[in-house]
Amino acid sequence: MVILRDDQRIARLKRASQITSFLGMGILLAGMLILFLPDATNLIFYQLVALFFGWMLSQIGIYLGNRYVRDPRPDELLDEVLRKVARNGRIYHYLLPASHVLLIPSGIIIFVTKYQSGSITVDGDKWKQTGLGLRRFFSQERLGNPSREAELSVEAIASYLNKNAPSVEEVPIGAMIVFTAKGNKNLDLKKSTIPAMHYTKIKGYLRQQRREKPISEEDFAAIQAAFDKKAAHLLDEPEFVEAEV
Repeated sequence: MVILRDDQRIARLKRASQITSFLGMGILLAGMLILFLPDATNLIFYQLVALFFGWMLSQIGIYLGNRYVRDPRPDELLDEVLRKVARNGRIYHYLLPASHVLLIPSGIIIFVTKYQSGSITVDGDKWKQTGLGLRRFFSQERLGNPSREAELSVEAIASYLNKNAPSVEEVPIGAMIVFTAKGNKNLDLKKSTIPAMHYTKIKGYLRQQRREKPISEEDFAAIQAAFDKKAAHLLDEPEFVEAEV
């Protein structure tokens, strides 16, 4: 499997995560310290402002941290589980309109990764997360609507191909919602309209899909060329070697 990854973007956003997290905690601490000032009652407005902006910055730090700081990162987990089931594939991390895009002979798969704890259930496209307590506000981002995120990612890749590979009239574009928290097994995802699973189940799911009809060699080449356009700075590097791993 060929792995193409925007390491410069990862490093840049990793640094941004660290800065915003540090600033957020600092502002939150400053807001709390206002309580101990002699004239604290007249400074309550500034305290509320500090607490609000500190919380916002900390949430941005958590959002970026889950994607670019946490070890292993979502892209690394995907690489680990896909190597043996997508030997002829090419995966693009943080290069295309969707964060994780796998091109295989039978089409395209977009991965929407989520790092959430607690109990997560879904019915159609209605998601629910419980069992978090105060962690909902201070230690992790909101779950949101992964189904909608997947739909938007599919639309974004389809639009990109329409512009950059107009010769491709039709190509299967699928999406998978993947939960990457290793210890979280409280996932009831069977009723999801879009395939959703813990990352450890990806291999088994994809092996069941191997009978799908492959797209034509011409379409595959056109899609690869369109995707590789965004990775030109990686492919031009002398040390880059396209190898199956």
